[in-house]
Amino acid sequence: MDSSAPAPVTAILLAGSRPGVDPLAAHFDEPVKALIRLGGRTMIDRVVATLAASTEVGPIVIAAQDIAQLQAGLGADWCGANPQVRFLTVGDSVSGAVVEAIAATGGAYPYLVTTADNALLDAPTVAAFARGAASSRADVAVALVERRTLLAAYPANRRTWLKFRGGAYSGANLFWFGGPGAERVLALWRTIEQQRKRGRAVIGAFGPLMLAAVGLRILTLHGAMRWAGRRLGVAAAAVVLDRAEACIDVDSLADHALAEAILAGREPRR
Repeated sequence: MDSSAPAPVTAILLAGSRPGVDPLAAHFDEPVKALIRLGGRTMIDRVVATLAASTEVGPIVIAAQDIAQLQAGLGADWCGANPQVRFLTVGDSVSGAVVEAIAATGGAYPYLVTTADNALLDAPTVAAFARGAASSRADVAVALVERRTLLAAYPANRRTWLKFRGGAYSGANLFWFGGPGAERVLALWRTIEQQRKRGRAVIGAFGPLMLAAVGLRILTLHGAMRWAGRRLGVAAAAVVLDRAEACIDVDSLADHALAEAILAGREPRR
């Protein structure tokens, strides 16, 4: 075994749905987005298989509001036959689901969190993020992809970019909660989710000075993470991944078509 590899962590897979009808799920006539198919397999099946095959991952907790619904769309390998996988019924809040999963597993930090629509996730990406996050010794770490990395591979793809001095970045739906200090961030996340005027909640948490510094691109990505961490009393880090596909989650028909094309290249027909 590679002595530089972190010990296996618990993965929390968020597979629920927000209140209301998900337009992408409705387009494919599925009750939830996690059950949309790509390359003949549901998205959640793909993500679970990737996590299970990753040496950095130990137990896998699948968190959703309707577990029976998900189990109907998953292969038998994951539904009771694999001791690595367990299911947890949670509420509608995303941050609440993470908190509930941590509590259900005894707070055995660290945790790696991802989502069921992260269908292009692969083992090298999991390894790169887990190693980067573990070596940072952060309470909270997030995975990001730099705009130049994505556009070099997929110039027509559109993402939401967070702009800092020296570059713009898009999230990769991978999060790391390294220790109990992460609970402060989860509490803030929950507060922002619950507030109708979320912009004011963000300003209250991070302060107008930091937001202005980010808006004016005075701060680099890593500088902003350090500032945010100090503001919240935690160690926060960003792990920049060099795999363009890491930030392509399936949120739209265009994303679905691109993901199908990428998977067709990875998994040629026999």
